[in-house]
Amino acid sequence: MATAAKKKEAKSATAGTYGKADYIKWHREILLMRRFEEKCGHLYIQQKFGGFCHLYIGQEAILSGMMSAIRPTDKVITAYRDHAHPLVMGSDPKKVMAELYGKVTGLSKGKGGSMHMFDKERNLFGGHGIVGAQIPMGAGIAFADMYRGEDNVTLAFFGDGAARQGALFETFNMAMTWKIPVIFVIENNQYAMGTSIERTSNVTDLSKLGASFEMPSESVDGMRPEAVADAIKRAADRARRGDGPTLLDIQTYRYKGHSMSDPQKYRTKEEVAQYQEQDPLEYVARVILENKWMTQDDLDKVEEEIKAVVEESVKFAEESALPEAHEIYEDVYSDPYPYVKD
Repeated sequence: MATAAKKKEAKSATAGTYGKADYIKWHREILLMRRFEEKCGHLYIQQKFGGFCHLYIGQEAILSGMMSAIRPTDKVITAYRDHAHPLVMGSDPKKVMAELYGKVTGLSKGKGGSMHMFDKERNLFGGHGIVGAQIPMGAGIAFADMYRGEDNVTLAFFGDGAARQGALFETFNMAMTWKIPVIFVIENNQYAMGTSIERTSNVTDLSKLGASFEMPSESVDGMRPEAVADAIKRAADRARRGDGPTLLDIQTYRYKGHSMSDPQKYRTKEEVAQYQEQDPLEYVARVILENKWMTQDDLDKVEEEIKAVVEESVKFAEESALPEAHEIYEDVYSDPYPYVKD
């Protein structure tokens, strides 16, 4: 049962520009990401697939908010906590699961696994295992669009740990100098692996990292999709006007460890519980119920639908074939002159 404060929050949440369709969409998106990731955790423990496995549970409002603020032609690049990104961008969950299994039917033909999800058709440029590598790459993708005169924006996602990489500052300088249409998004889940922000730098307000470059920056509540959507929309509008990049320090929290091998001894159960009280999945469901847009029975039906989608993805992955030996030589090189015609 929601408390009086939470009921008030649910009512007041709809006072702005978002309504029934938005919250129903956010609920379905967040639920898919949540149940898919929970299933991944169970499968990993069963050793159904190997490698590393970094779950997105708790951070889902960021991506749902993003999808309400960008265009299909906009580009996204992220780090290795990347299963949820293709799901929310419209990739087939079966192909995402098959990639985790290393199967040829996966998004990257089974060659990338958990940390390297790509979907060219939906403008998802990875999934990158090298910490912070996607920051300059994201600016490069945005520069290419700017060079070609295309009205697109690129969102470069990275964590609070990657924010300490030297490449970030080099990229910030270039992006502001050339007014590149890129949005730098820190998915600030408070810990760089097991190290808290307070232990990595005396600058704990990461929105300040753009100050010396005069980059517009702000901190955002990453547990609420409305706040994320508003912030990304402002940043995207700025980029499309030709005014350059924005830094968003989106405050969120992962309920699970850094990876599946993380015992999480660096934080207390009380701290985790405090953030779980702000759970975005429970929040959007509460808004829907308080505004009588759906009944609990309706939400339960959506739950069953999503669970069926996840189970179908597992079945597809397990029945798919492993790559044949010749695949190791495929997709290594691309045409160096793709725009030159005979």
